Amino acid sequence: MKTALAALWRTLGIDESVLAEKRLCLFDDASELVLAEVGDDDREWRLTPAATAAWQAMRTAAAGEGITLRIASAWRGIDRQAELIRSKLDRGETIDAVLERLAPPGCSEHHTGCAVDIYQPGGPVLETAFDTTAAFVWLSAHAGDFGFVLSFPPGNSYGYIYEPWHWCYRVQT
Repeated sequence: MKTALAALWRTLGIDESVLAEKRLCLFDDASELVLAEVGDDDREWRLTPAATAAWQAMRTAAAGEGITLRIASAWRGIDRQAELIRSKLDRGETIDAVLERLAPPGCSEHHTGCAVDIYQPGGPVLETAFDTTAAFVWLSAHAGDFGFVLSFPPGNSYGYIYEPWHWCYRVQT
């Protein structure tokens, strides 16, 4: 996998040293995915079976307290990650700027099928202002009860921007 990723990274202008500099992990694409949610636009969001069960339990608990949680993004494969980066590069962004918001292909938690980008209907989507919503307040207090953690808090060690919307299920043992 690492050889193929290195070749892909070169085509995107990503130096392999970024792995060590940002202390990134390599993730395989999830091998088993199930339907976690269908969006208002009929897009199907998939997660691993365990992450799906945790997501659905968390969403139900939040709804019981008047909070609506929806998925803005879930599983995406290595190829899709590369497409997202290429799109930003094609719009003139530098690779350094892109890598503040997107992980290199092979390094995204989304590949694992355990990460969800969450929004509250009517609120900001994939924006820092998500942290002003009732959904974020609820997640901050309760997501851990369902195995979800905020992956990229302010000043995170990976050099990514603060992403209050990005939560990842950590396998419960």
